[in-house]
Amino acid sequence: MGMFKQLKDAKKMVEAAPGLVDQSMQMANQAQQMAAAQQAAAQQQIAQQQAAGQVPAGAAAGPDFEPIAGVSLQQFAEVSKGLAAHGYDQSKAVEVAASKGISPERWQQALDGWNARVTANPAVAQQFNLHYQGA
Repeated sequence: MGMFKQLKDAKKMVEAAPGLVDQSMQMANQAQQMAAAQQAAAQQQIAQQQAAGQVPAGAAAGPDFEPIAGVSLQQFAEVSKGLAAHGYDQSKAVEVAASKGISPERWQQALDGWNARVTANPAVAQQFNLHYQGA
């Protein structure tokens, strides 16, 4: 009797599959829309800060843009983008960094420091995105 119940449950699951696929597609679309909205909001915030004089236009200067362990923001973006060739496998970051002349120790310091700056400063995040897209 348990086997028939399992077959019946399996049939119900197969019948529900198209709905589940549709639901997951809707969730993926919503996630993309949210990401686009967040990026637009961040760009708007930077524009407002620039207009208020809080962030200089083209702000790629100042202490938050200084290299970390000798690694510039541009180099950080290049290594980050280089991970795409490895399926964004973070364990390959040291290898990609080494191909650009960055030692494992310097890379770890740069990774920690640049991640903190990108998170804390929208102008750094914007500049990182520009370098990443151009890398």
